[in-house]
Amino acid sequence: MSLVTKSFGLLLGSLAIMPVLSAQSLRVCADPGNLPYSDVQKQGFENRIAALIARDLNEELHYFWFPQRDNFFRKTINQGLCDVVMGVPVGMKGLETTRSYYRSSYVFVTRKDQDLRISSFDDPRLRSLKIGVHVLSEQGDSLPPVYALTSRGITKNLVGISIFGNLNEKDPSTDLLKAVADKQVDVAVVWGPLAGYFAQHSPVPLSLTPVVEGPREQSLPFHFEIAIGVRRDETALRDALDAELERRRGEIAKILQSYGVPQPNIPSSSSDIRKSEVCGY
Repeated sequence: MSLVTKSFGLLLGSLAIMPVLSAQSLRVCADPGNLPYSDVQKQGFENRIAALIARDLNEELHYFWFPQRDNFFRKTINQGLCDVVMGVPVGMKGLETTRSYYRSSYVFVTRKDQDLRISSFDDPRLRSLKIGVHVLSEQGDSLPPVYALTSRGITKNLVGISIFGNLNEKDPSTDLLKAVADKQVDVAVVWGPLAGYFAQHSPVPLSLTPVVEGPREQSLPFHFEIAIGVRRDETALRDALDAELERRRGEIAKILQSYGVPQPNIPSSSSDIRKSEVCGY
């Protein structure tokens, strides 16, 4: 399951634990209220993929629940409280990552009845439309869509909505999709898995169009390959997970499709991105 300037340089393991395969359990750190990825009822697609893998490995699946905000990795997997984190970008610093099990992109979200069909940050209509974007905090502007828009001088018509909401709010990331449906904004730029899942459940039909990266986006990709993260010394576990991801690739693809995850054809060069650059952690 960020976005560009968050640092994960301090993600170093601090406690040694017994290897998972000998302990006969697979311990996963996950957010208890972060659909479509995970929730405490285990209804997210990452919950389903983790259960599939644990069953094949003949491991008992256990969760350590922790909100995916600042310091998530430092306070969870690198404290030895779990063995894996689902949904991290391939090559994420501070962790060992498996091969990717899906690719996705940011998408423009609009109401179908508006028929806007926006796919590029260079679309001249973006200078006059009200644009919704996720932000990390009142001061946070580090998500890729914000950078792409402000670098073009598009600022006055931006509407920032927190990706985190508050701790008591259920599915706060849906607020941006609701803003489109309720005509509070004309268009939003949203990470694909979030947009695809909640568009399926929106009472107002929504259109999703993958972001087409222009020359200005060469150093700020909007497409990402997503993997499973383990601690740097857990190469045996990584290899076992790699084998499972390859073995169950077909089933995983069906799970992702059922959750509406957009999976456009993405160049492999866009894979080495930090988690903070995808979802705001």
